[in-house]
Amino acid sequence: MQPAASLMQKASLALLNLIIPERCVGCDREGEYLCAGCAAELPTLQKPYCFICASPGVPQLCDGCRRVAPAFDSIRAPYVYSDVARQMTHDLKYRNIRIAAPYMARLLAAYLERNPYPADALIAVPLHRWRERGRGYNQSALLARELSRLSGIPLREDALRRIRNTPPQVGMESPAERMRNIAEAFECAADMSGQRIIVIDDVATTGSTLSACADALKNAGALSVWGIAFARQSARPDGYPADGDAPPLWI
Repeated sequence: MQPAASLMQKASLALLNLIIPERCVGCDREGEYLCAGCAAELPTLQKPYCFICASPGVPQLCDGCRRVAPAFDSIRAPYVYSDVARQMTHDLKYRNIRIAAPYMARLLAAYLERNPYPADALIAVPLHRWRERGRGYNQSALLARELSRLSGIPLREDALRRIRNTPPQVGMESPAERMRNIAEAFECAADMSGQRIIVIDDVATTGSTLSACADALKNAGALSVWGIAFARQSARPDGYPADGDAPPLWI
C-alpha cells in the first residue's frame, strides 16, 4: 500500500495536469514533458572528451586532470549541457518541475544499459540539510531514486552527507576556486569497504563536487567511484565553465 502522502501527491499532480496539461520541453507540444522526437534530438556527448572528467572537446586528458588527479575514477554523461538538456536540468534544479526527474532517469538508465559500469550501489550527491529544506528536495536524489528503480542497482541514501553548507558553485571564477569551496564538504557515514560506487548528479561542471564526494567515499573504503551526470558542461579553453547565463547565486 502506498503512503497517503504519496497518493495525495500523485492526485495533486493529476489535477494540475488537467488544469495545465504537460507540454514537451523541446517542441512545446501538448502530451508529455519530453516527447520521443525531442528525446532523440538531445545533444549527446561525443568524443573527443577527457577520459577522466569527460570535459568535451578534449582529446585524452585535460589540463586540469593532468595538474591534479581527481578522487573519482572517471565521470561520464550521456548529454552535453546545452539546448533541451540544459533546460531539463534547470527545470528540475531551479524551477521545481519534478516531473523532469523520471524522464531524465529513464535516459540515464538507457545510457547505463548501453555503457555498463561496475556498481554495487548508487549514491546521490547530497545537499546540505539547510539547502535541501529551502529548496524542498534534492534534485540529484530524485534522479538517483528513479535510476535505482529502473536499473536495479541499490541506492544508499544514508551513506554520504554534506557537513558544510558551502556557497553555490555557480558563478565561481575557476576550477581551483570551486575545489577550495567544496573541499572536505562531505562525510561518509558508512563502511564502504570494497564497494564499487556510482555517484549521481544532474550536471557535471568542473567535477569538483564529484571529486569531493569520491574522496569521502574512498576514505571510507570504496574500491572505485564513478560519477554519472545527466549532462556534462562544456568548458572554455582556459578551463573555466562556459555558462554565461547561469541562474543568480541566490537561487
